[in-house]
Amino acid sequence: MLKNFLPDNKLLIATGNKGKFVEISQILYSLNIESVPAYDFNLEEPEEVGESFAQNALIKAKYYAKNTSLISLADDSGICIVDLDNRPAIHSARFAINPKSNKRDFDWAFSQIFAELKAKNVDPHSNPKAFFICNLAIYNPQNDFSINFEGRVDGYLTFPPRGQKGFGYDPIFIKNGMEQTFGEIDGALKDKISHRGDAMSKLAEFFR
Repeated sequence: MLKNFLPDNKLLIATGNKGKFVEISQILYSLNIESVPAYDFNLEEPEEVGESFAQNALIKAKYYAKNTSLISLADDSGICIVDLDNRPAIHSARFAINPKSNKRDFDWAFSQIFAELKAKNVDPHSNPKAFFICNLAIYNPQNDFSINFEGRVDGYLTFPPRGQKGFGYDPIFIKNGMEQTFGEIDGALKDKISHRGDAMSKLAEFFR
């Protein structure tokens, strides 16, 4: 299946997020797949106008594939906080844009989440439930083939943030059954137990 689908064993990773690229490329390496970074092509990121993780992942995969003629793998992921009506979800990256600097600022995002929970009379220190979703889309521009794989991990939030590993919302998220945040655990362990690891295992099964 793999040789038929990827004749040269290469996949373009359709993200400008270097943290995501590293996580995805490490997992693909175990499948003997070479990862090509999208940021090597100097393309502007497409507008994510989908209404679900799957739709946004496919938008990105199609955009990069059609602009590079390479089979592309895109990731759309985010954190969903139960007491905030499962927000920010597909808007997780945009939620972290600090309006004062117009730049992504996760420390600012953490303080916003803390404040929003308090405004809803939820104690931010009461382990509010949360979950991460990751959707992976592959698109082949030669035959218009696409497929999606989705993973999920459930847990809860902790404040203040802990850990310098990982990226994004990792320092405030603890998986059920664990004591460390995703920002504190080793990357190899995170690859096995995270939402992205779950989605990637389904993708690996497809290739096998």
